Amino acid sequence: MSHGPAAAPVPHPSRAATPDVEGVVERDGVRIAYAVHERAGAPTVVLVPTWAIVPSRFWKAQVGYLARHFRVVTFDGRGSGASSRPEGAAAYTDTEYAADVLAVLDATGTDAAVLVSLSCGAAWAVHVAARHPSRVLGLVAIAPSCGMNVPTPGRDHVPWDEPLDSTQGWATYNKHYWLGGGYDDFVEFFFGRMFSEPHSTKQVEDCVAWAHEITPQVLVDSTAGRLGCDGAVCESIEPLARAVRCPVLVVHGSDDRIRPLAFGERLAELTRGELVVLDGAGHGPPARDPVRVNHLIREFTERVAPTPRPASRRTWTHAARRTPRVLYLSSPIGLGHAQRDVAIAAALREARPDVQVDWLAQHPVTRVLAQHGERVHPASAWLRNESGHIEHEAGEHDLHAFGAVRRMDEILVNNFMVFADVVADGEYDLVVGDEAWDVDHHLHENPELKRFSFAWLTDFVGWLPMPDGGAREAALTADYNAEMIEQRARFARVRDRSVFVGSLDDVVDVPFGPGLPSIRSWTADNYDFAGYVTGFDAGAAAAGAADVRASLGVRDDERLCVVTVGGSGVGAPLLRRVLDAVPAARAMVPDLRFVVVAGPRIDPASLPVPDGATVLGYVPDLYRLSAACDVAVVQGGLTTCMELTALRKPFVYVPLRHHFEQTYHVRARLDRYGAGRHLPYVDALDPDGLAEAVAKEAAREVAYRPVETDGAARAAAMLAGLV
Repeated sequence: MSHGPAAAPVPHPSRAATPDVEGVVERDGVRIAYAVHERAGAPTVVLVPTWAIVPSRFWKAQVGYLARHFRVVTFDGRGSGASSRPEGAAAYTDTEYAADVLAVLDATGTDAAVLVSLSCGAAWAVHVAARHPSRVLGLVAIAPSCGMNVPTPGRDHVPWDEPLDSTQGWATYNKHYWLGGGYDDFVEFFFGRMFSEPHSTKQVEDCVAWAHEITPQVLVDSTAGRLGCDGAVCESIEPLARAVRCPVLVVHGSDDRIRPLAFGERLAELTRGELVVLDGAGHGPPARDPVRVNHLIREFTERVAPTPRPASRRTWTHAARRTPRVLYLSSPIGLGHAQRDVAIAAALREARPDVQVDWLAQHPVTRVLAQHGERVHPASAWLRNESGHIEHEAGEHDLHAFGAVRRMDEILVNNFMVFADVVADGEYDLVVGDEAWDVDHHLHENPELKRFSFAWLTDFVGWLPMPDGGAREAALTADYNAEMIEQRARFARVRDRSVFVGSLDDVVDVPFGPGLPSIRSWTADNYDFAGYVTGFDAGAAAAGAADVRASLGVRDDERLCVVTVGGSGVGAPLLRRVLDAVPAARAMVPDLRFVVVAGPRIDPASLPVPDGATVLGYVPDLYRLSAACDVAVVQGGLTTCMELTALRKPFVYVPLRHHFEQTYHVRARLDRYGAGRHLPYVDALDPDGLAEAVAKEAAREVAYRPVETDGAARAAAMLAGLV
């Protein structure tokens, strides 16, 4: 057995956690890739591979949370991920997989660990626990599926290794069908059954994609090894299960359509373990019910492998004497939420001077909070950055917003688990979530975790498909909307207040999807309306405009064009397009000066600076600069556009391609206010065309609908009664 060189990996912006070490251990010519998340002094949890059809990435919703509490080891089982794909059934027997577990324990310097398994992995964990008891502190077996004499109606009568006439249902679970071109059909069937719960489109999609990282032959070999076909030797795990002496937790769904609950009951009986039944759950609880599974794993590990803790002191205060405490969560995707949330928090303090506000926040929101002297909860350091994921997903002025949020699932789970730890002690009276999608979704999935008043804020309602997404995207967005509608109908108590930042007429009047209600009518029934929250005093900003212009060196006989793209790095291509158009624009309007704001996540030094332009980095209170401009060019984000609308400034806005919110929700609101000039990005590619749009807008006399000035106070009044 040999070890490959261990390396410190580069953080991935879309991952919930970055391992401290990645390495490879080689055993009998088979290379097994592993990763270690170190945590000094904590017990080790090993997330055991499952069937070769998925890699260790299947555990993505567990790793981030568990790595905050334990040392965590993951590895790709032979036949999957970055590990070798040996040939032949004999390479994939239970004993080979069990030996790989031991090899990884040795390679990572792990004396003993809690083994957490799913499906087939339970057999391998049992092998290790029975034959090497000193290496196993405890077993968590989720949806155990193999090696026991338990009937499975519907699939037991279908032979795996004989040619079949039928290609329906479990007949697709067949060696000859996979090798004969039916692999794709089987994968769709299998994962459709694995996730029997409604609204499991993302989990199915992930697993189908992983299944196509291997060949049908690899799945044939790994299945034959497990079943004892093609020359492999298979043994029942029942005698081994009886020999297990460590603590065992078995978790099984009552609606498991791959292996019935009887499998979990049998393993718990044989090992004298504890059985937790997840009523209504299917065969993939770690992916479909990650919050509950994460808590079960943590509770079990702390019970069987307690870690000595230093002496601590806690103080309990009688409820009537406690300082009212608010935990505020503000979406980090851009800076607009932060500006309005700081204003709402200030108005809340005016209404309730005794309130203490803490923020669970990420960059770039933390820049705004620091500027205003707000208190950021130290647990914020455990949050994974959502803006980094969004930037990773973006192309050239192109962000498929729905898809990006959908692919942010593991980050959202991780961040919710941070939130759940923060509020577990019950010290917060009110949680305010401004588009905190993780908290809203997972609280509805786990309403028993709510120990506080919860207020939800948003400035749009409803996921909408882009036209080129076709029928698939239309179905996915409708499914997400339907899930939200069902959650709200079933668990209305989760949100104590739903606040729309705007007016009812700002809500688009289209259906959530086929057979679903109108977004506007549903929102009218389920939300209160605060009016728009600008977060600043437009009159005071206008009064200071001359000083801002003077600080930039803009003369009275010059006109100023401000260019800004918000708080993320997604807008860098638009900044470059505008800078390319500066010479043409100045040829049309000779007195026009440009100030380009790169923001907190774009390096100003990376941008060209033509004559007549100035490039700035992060600008606190950007609205002051907007108040000083004569015209602006912006991305299609709501906050910046509405700031310019409130300040009555002409502006050109260029929505990100495939960004449904900017394309539909923001544009509909701006049309209602009569504000801005919409410019598709394709038209901004031509410097002369972009320059002409800026020149025309600079000459425009605006007549916008007035923007509300009391939105922050109205929103705060809705929150004050919940503290």
